Amino acid sequence: MRILIIDDEKQIHRFLRPALEAAGYTIVQAENGAEGLRLAANNAPDLVLLDLGLPDIDGQDVLRKLRSFSDVPVIILSAREQEAEKIAALDNGADDYVEKPFALGELLARMRAALRRKASSGKDAESVRIGDIEVDFLLGEARRNGEVLPLTRREFSLLALLARHSGRVLTHRQLLTALWGPAHTEDIAYLRVYVWQLRRKLGPEAEKILVNEPGVGYRLRIPEE
Repeated sequence: MRILIIDDEKQIHRFLRPALEAAGYTIVQAENGAEGLRLAANNAPDLVLLDLGLPDIDGQDVLRKLRSFSDVPVIILSAREQEAEKIAALDNGADDYVEKPFALGELLARMRAALRRKASSGKDAESVRIGDIEVDFLLGEARRNGEVLPLTRREFSLLALLARHSGRVLTHRQLLTALWGPAHTEDIAYLRVYVWQLRRKLGPEAEKILVNEPGVGYRLRIPEE
């Protein structure tokens, strides 16, 4: 797997390159947005680690330009802590967001999750398993240890949407638009009610599986994260 790191901090490259190479990845690196876009176009990376604070082009613009020609998984690495930045990056097509400073183990887990999603994106999966929960898209039901959960149609739709993107943060706007339409993008309280109901039915481990990303959205966590 070829990983493209777009970051202007030399210490990030010095830290990540040997660690990722030790994990079996091939590394390509760029220190500005223009170089990163050129390498993304010419080297077909399997995943991109992108900093938002680049010296020539803002990382959000790099992400938008990258998405115009590639669907490569992108994980944002940034010290920007504002919720608006996270939401904008995810809405612009990022697969995940990791704040600096970060733990290497967490980053590697997020990378594996993004690469797995990409590998399976061309397959029309009939079901997804998250821990002891199985989401059956074909039958339109969810089961815990083989027992069908009493979900309403809307609750199952919410769970199915998160399951199809398991491991990835979906923003409030993305969830509300997909489930209720563009007229409901600000109805976050409404979404919280459905998440609460869904967690109650998923069982005692629900909060560890269906994770709230404060101010941003929700993620269905895969077991190794």
